[in-house]
Parts: sequence; C-alpha cells; structure tokens
Amino acid sequence: MTLEDFSDYARRRVDDYLTQNLNQYAPAAHLQDAMMYSLFNGGKRVRPMLTYAAASLFGTAGELTDASAAAIESIHAYSLIHDDLPAMDDDDLRRGKPTCHIQYDEATAILAGDALQTFAFELLSNKKHQNNGIQLQLIQELVYASGRHGMVTGQMIDLANVGKTIDVKALEQMHQHKTGALIRASVRMGAISTGGHSEQDLAALDAYSAAIGLAFQVQDDIIDITSDTATLGKTQFSDEDANKPTYPKLLGLEGAQTLAQNLHKQAIVAISPFGEKAKPLVELANYIIDRNH
Repeated sequence: MTLEDFSDYARRRVDDYLTQNLNQYAPAAHLQDAMMYSLFNGGKRVRPMLTYAAASLFGTAGELTDASAAAIESIHAYSLIHDDLPAMDDDDLRRGKPTCHIQYDEATAILAGDALQTFAFELLSNKKHQNNGIQLQLIQELVYASGRHGMVTGQMIDLANVGKTIDVKALEQMHQHKTGALIRASVRMGAISTGGHSEQDLAALDAYSAAIGLAFQVQDDIIDITSDTATLGKTQFSDEDANKPTYPKLLGLEGAQTLAQNLHKQAIVAISPFGEKAKPLVELANYIIDRNH
C-alpha cells in the first residue's frame, strides 16, 4: 500500500466515524455546523494516519482504533480553532479557508472548540466499546497529551515568548508540549487500542514519536518562510510577523533543514525493529519532512 492509499484509507475511516457520531443532537445544530466546518476543512489527517499505522503493527484496527483516531482529530481541530482566535494567533485563514471565528463569529468558535474537546472524550468513553481497561488507558493518554502536561502548556509557553529571545532548548521544550505531545499520543493510542503491544514496543514508538514530533514543527517553521500563502493555506510569514521564536531564526535556514533531516533518521532507526510492518510509519516520517504545506 502506497502512502497515498494509506492516507485515503485512514481519512475515509476517521471521517466516517466522525460523521456517524457527531450529527446526533438537534438542539446543537448550529454548534455542530461550526464543529463540522472545522473538522472537515481539508486537514491532512496526519495524526489519525499515525494512529492507524501504529495499530497495524499489532493486528487489525478495530472500533477503539477508530474512536482513538477520531478523538485525536477532534482535539487537534479544537486546538486550531482556539489557536486562530484574536487572543491567540489572530489568523484569518486556515487550510485556505476562513478560520472558524471568521466564518461564524468569535463566540461560536470558542464554543465549537470547547465542544470538540469534550466530544473527543465522549467517543473514547462510550460504553458500547465494552473494554473499560483499554478505554481508561486511551483517555489517560489523551488527557495527558492535550492538557496541562502537553498541548495547552505548549500554547502557553508559545504566547509567553512572543517577541522574546529564547534558546534552542527552550524552543524544543515548547514544541514537545505544543505539537509533540499529541503526535506521541496518536502513535501510543494506536498501539494501545489493539491491546497487543509490550512496554518495549511503546518505548520504541515513543522514540519515533519524539523525533517526528519535533521534525514536524521544524518543517513547519521552514515552510513558513520557503512556501507561499496559496500553498500553505494560511498567511505566509505568520510566525515571523508575530515575532515568534522559530528554528530558522535560531539556527538559520540551512541549520533547521539539517536538524529536520537528523530527526528523520532518528525516527527511522527507532522503528527498525518492527521491520516491514513499520512501512506506513516510515512513509509518514518521509512525508513530514518532505511536505511544503
């Protein structure tokens, strides 16, 4: 299966699961419109792809894998809605379309983000899965990655350092929280959802996730200055214009590109023990450092 085929497979599965489980509550019709707008506005579904790729190492992806992929994408969509708000990054474009607060209004965007966050845990905690032990593990993984130990703290560090000079170590810590934590959870939850992993397996997947999580952000910083607004789907130079710390700013463009390549190599080495079964994870690592948007 090529990466394009795997991408289509993962997108179809997670999109079907999201659609089946979201449009269910009539009084929330307008709110759900805003949620759907942000969930289905052209995202690449990298995190669900990582979930399905990790699950494939240990057997067949089941409904708990679908719930994990959908929950992660819901958290990701909520984070982007809030990230784009005037009080945060104040962006008007996301994936080439008006951001949620521009398409609707600021209050609706805030509430849509709140609802997507809780929707993620609604999916994971549903009693239909009938596997309390694994469900609790999945919930704990996502709580840790998305809250004060992960993504939210990363965003707080980011906002606190606008216009300030920080070193590479501090920048890495920020991105380990803001981007890396949810990527790590995407991979771990895929493995956990199957119930077929060992602690040694998770350690290898953690090493892979740490490398590609940081590489993802380094590449984001690179393409913010090397791509264009039409290709990016958001305003070019948005980080530079906001005077945010970035890897090209601290290391130079060539230094940032070298770092991305080194992280890519680390990721591939980490999952080499899984052999041919790891091909989707290898292809995803290749994609992360080769993309231009």
